[in-house]
Amino acid sequence: MIHEYILDCIGKTPLLQLSRLFTHQSVSVIAKMELLNPGGSIKDRPALFMLQEGLKSGVINKDSHIVESSSGNLAIALAMACKIYGLKFTAVIDPKIASANLQMLKLYKANIEMVSEKDQNGGYLKTRIDTVKRLCQQLPNAVWINQYANPNNWKSHYFGEAEEILNQIDRNIDYLVIGASTSGTIMGVSRRLKEKFPELKVIAVDIVGSVLFGGTSGPREIPGIGASTVPALLSPDEIDDVIYVDDYESALGCRELLEHEGIFAGGSSGSSISAIKKLIPTIPDGSCVLTLLPDRGDRYLDLVYEDEWFEMIKKRHFNRNLRRQENLTLQNVV
Repeated sequence: MIHEYILDCIGKTPLLQLSRLFTHQSVSVIAKMELLNPGGSIKDRPALFMLQEGLKSGVINKDSHIVESSSGNLAIALAMACKIYGLKFTAVIDPKIASANLQMLKLYKANIEMVSEKDQNGGYLKTRIDTVKRLCQQLPNAVWINQYANPNNWKSHYFGEAEEILNQIDRNIDYLVIGASTSGTIMGVSRRLKEKFPELKVIAVDIVGSVLFGGTSGPREIPGIGASTVPALLSPDEIDDVIYVDDYESALGCRELLEHEGIFAGGSSGSSISAIKKLIPTIPDGSCVLTLLPDRGDRYLDLVYEDEWFEMIKKRHFNRNLRRQENLTLQNVV
């Protein structure tokens, strides 16, 4: 088949069993290779779907100026899609954006609004959203897609990769392990898969320092997982369990994926890999675990795959664990 537009190439990503990384295990781990989307990430799906549905409903028209907050991947996906649709696009980003992502946005000729002030939880999400709201009042024909509350976000995953998974999978899925941020992915995929596999356990992966599931806010380095504000799309009652990982564990998971499977994946992929390693000892033999690898590793060369940065967060990881052990020892003495 010969496609007419790059947007026609979104989706139809393969499933891969991670048998080299999870070897000698009685559990099978299968990954949906979302990093193979043409824009480089799973965010191609909601970007396209939200634009299409907005155009159908009339909320978006040929004169619209799309404005959205993003940690990187959705902004790139929207920049790509808006280029094809001939729409103006402004990305509201923050200093945590990967340098490669920022350069890509510039090459797509997106308008860029960089915030600098952190919100009350030490992140940038609320500041970015406030900036989007201000721009929507200032810019003619501005439309905020609002990935954090737009139901077409989770629906893009429900009708997209989740439906593909059901057509591809040859066995029952027992556990779904997905990193959470805007929560559109985990909500959409889990809702569709649970219709076929009602006993499916939905495991959210969150990062230390995120407040999504009641965690204490703190410094986070890897973009695309966790959040400093709880998005409207998140429905905690639909999540069976949460596994926390930190930046070091996430980066280590990425490096293990590369070493054992030859997969050059982004930060949140490593988060899920490390979470699965924590999950496996607690689940029955013969279980099938499904995860997603959301984006490519070339966007994280100055973070996950940079040795000096890796050593910095490794030291932070072990110092945190040491302090935790010391606190437990003091509590036991008291």
